[in-house]
Amino acid sequence: MTTLARRLFLAAIALFLAAPMVVVLGVSLNAEKRLFFPPDGVSLRWYGDMVAEAAWRGPILNSLTIALLAGVVAVSVALPLAYVLWRYRLRLAKLLYTLGVAPFMLPPVITALGFMVFWAAVGNYGQFENVVIAHGIFLVTLPVLTVSLGLDAIDPEMVEAAETMGADERTIFFTIVLPLIRPYILSGYAFAFVLSLNEYIIAYMVAGFTVETLPIKIFNALRYGYSPVMAAVAVLFVVTAVVVFGVIGRFGNLPRLLGRWSGE
Repeated sequence: MTTLARRLFLAAIALFLAAPMVVVLGVSLNAEKRLFFPPDGVSLRWYGDMVAEAAWRGPILNSLTIALLAGVVAVSVALPLAYVLWRYRLRLAKLLYTLGVAPFMLPPVITALGFMVFWAAVGNYGQFENVVIAHGIFLVTLPVLTVSLGLDAIDPEMVEAAETMGADERTIFFTIVLPLIRPYILSGYAFAFVLSLNEYIIAYMVAGFTVETLPIKIFNALRYGYSPVMAAVAVLFVVTAVVVFGVIGRFGNLPRLLGRWSGE
């Protein structure tokens, strides 16, 4: 394949992938309350309504809060798990690692059903914290993978040298390991945050309509008719993901996040 043909092929793929987002963006700019594309006039009123109306502002705040806290839960579980497996090479390491990645290997509806039954059994169904914990556990796989990638990239001789100099476990972790894997921790958190924002099935089955997130709000809104506000929300999702991963790529040393060790 020639260079020109390859570029045309890649451009066609990019256009194909971007086309739905272009349509959604156009719909969100309609001047009238219609889902027209190309837009019937141009207006930003639906972005204003998305922020001004309590019916949309509440789910936005819920989704952001849940995503922020779920990312913390996911990283808090993933970091010690990945570190112990890397540092001590336990016999049950493969089993523990499998447990760490298992939530993401199962269909979300299976995980959601398990959480629903659990919270109903303990008498705490429909609470805000249930969604946070459920999202954090379901998305723990991503920080486990990224943190494990960062730990595997650490030169063992650095740790051995620190031990030879008399450094204890705490000192090794905070002065050597943590600074080197910080970009991987942040990238794992970013993955969990963005995916939590877009998650619907677990949030719905764990809390029903008592905790209304943006995906649940969109589903509810579809029952009463279409509105360009939904397109504006979709654009917000995409922009948030682009900004988060753009910041990680810009300040997080993207080659290292992809597994490249600086010494190579």
